[in-house]
Amino acid sequence: MAYRRTENVVRRLAAREHAILDAATAMAGEAGMGGVHIAAVAERAGIAAGTVYRYFPSKTDLVTELVAAVAERELGAMRAAANAAPGPLSALAACISTFAARALTERQLAWAVIAEPVDAGVDRVRLDFRRALAAELVLRIRAAMAGRHLPEQDVTVAAAAMIGAVLEGLLGPLAPKLEEKAARRAAVQAVTLMALRALGVIDAHARGLVAQCPLP
Repeated sequence: MAYRRTENVVRRLAAREHAILDAATAMAGEAGMGGVHIAAVAERAGIAAGTVYRYFPSKTDLVTELVAAVAERELGAMRAAANAAPGPLSALAACISTFAARALTERQLAWAVIAEPVDAGVDRVRLDFRRALAAELVLRIRAAMAGRHLPEQDVTVAAAAMIGAVLEGLLGPLAPKLEEKAARRAAVQAVTLMALRALGVIDAHARGLVAQCPLP
């Protein structure tokens, strides 16, 4: 009986932590990291501010965990889309388009997690996210090269360039404001097409791959 109660307590504590992170993530998606405050997060989660501090002693701790949670979620979505693709080049296209589409769908949150100025403690985990994104793209580019679908190239530079293209093309200060779903979809397809062309896919084939990409 004691073991069962302990299991229930663990479950309840985990649910409370998830509620705090969900509230903080929603606020970051609305106003960026600058809009995430412990008192406001507590109110949104329906708990006392002191309870939030038991889980996350500072805002930096909370934001760091927020970034890690979003990173895990987004990397999982990219991998799932790529793994469902029929071949290595389709997997690469799906990987890029999924990252781009999901980032554009939650533009404020994506910018907050990846590029918004923050303190050094948060920047470390955010850099880990970028490295993980690059590593996933490196894996997909190498697989396509091994299958002779892409020319030989520096995969590290190529992967970093793909991330830069998505960030600046869709999220950065020069990116257009895209309110309608059709416009966002077209922008995702455009940046995916550009990435595939840059990697060495001929235009007609690149267009076919983009047309097949599943988009949220």
